[in-house]
Amino acid sequence: MNKLVESVEGERVIVVAGIAMPFDNCPVRDVLDNIGGKWNSLMILSLADGPARFSQLRRAIPDISQRMLTQTLRDLQRDGYLKRTVFPTQPPSVEYELTELGRSFLALLITFVDWSQANHPAIRAARKAYDEAQV
Repeated sequence: MNKLVESVEGERVIVVAGIAMPFDNCPVRDVLDNIGGKWNSLMILSLADGPARFSQLRRAIPDISQRMLTQTLRDLQRDGYLKRTVFPTQPPSVEYELTELGRSFLALLITFVDWSQANHPAIRAARKAYDEAQV
């Protein structure tokens, strides 16, 4: 059972599955806050088959604006999930690819995608039942 406790040093920690994590600087919440954005998982999945240029990513995720695509790529690069390579062509060509960290997260993400597909009908049915009960 998860529980919030005080550590010996007076720091609040949450114990999840027997693992004590700092409550105020929880690594799980930190990672989920950054990777849980609307576009981040789609971007990582779009790079699963290898490097891609900006325009290829834009076509792969047609709903994303150019501004949001740029920001998402920067955020993922900052966190170490992908790397950006600029080629000295005229005009310069830029390519994005998953790093080792990004590929390790991709493995988890694919498992989550499979789980989501398998359980989506049950989730939608639960939402519908809940919404109907609220009327």
